[in-house]
Amino acid sequence: MKTCLFGGSFDPIHSGHLAIAQAAVEQGGAERVVFLPAACSPFKTGKTAYFPAEHRLDMLYRATQGIAWAEVSDLDLILPPPSWSWRLVEVWRQQHPQDELFWLMGTDQWELLHKWARYDYLTEHLHFIVYHRGTPPQPREGVRATFISGEHPASSSAIRQALQNGTPVPQDWIPQGLGQYPQPH
Repeated sequence: MKTCLFGGSFDPIHSGHLAIAQAAVEQGGAERVVFLPAACSPFKTGKTAYFPAEHRLDMLYRATQGIAWAEVSDLDLILPPPSWSWRLVEVWRQQHPQDELFWLMGTDQWELLHKWARYDYLTEHLHFIVYHRGTPPQPREGVRATFISGEHPASSSAIRQALQNGTPVPQDWIPQGLGQYPQPH
């Protein structure tokens, strides 16, 4: 099965995340997308998530309920921090050796990919699906990648700011199965 791993903080999940994942299926050739909420990104050490892990996981389950190609995994939350992508790939490959693995990311992470731990391992075992909002990013020699595009204005940081300020979150940013965002603590 063509399985696309979609790691991120999902702090919180929003409709843009679902639109990106759907584009990975429709434009990138993935058969399923596995949402993997990060325990602690190596690029964000020392930062605490706005929503605790159990809230982020619950919101992912509710937001993806009824979407045939979507799956949620707590794999990264049960592995010791920090959240290494290579380790997720390594464990996933052990548990699902039949899967052809893809990794979904945005252009911002594509530009930093060479800084990821065990870059060579990742490029050997993954086909990257890179989501962009305009000009496609530049290919990397020796790295399998498919560039997909779309547009959605939702932003996790803008949602967190609205929740902190007590202002409404645009309704089209909230995934349909979610209802409303819970109180974080």
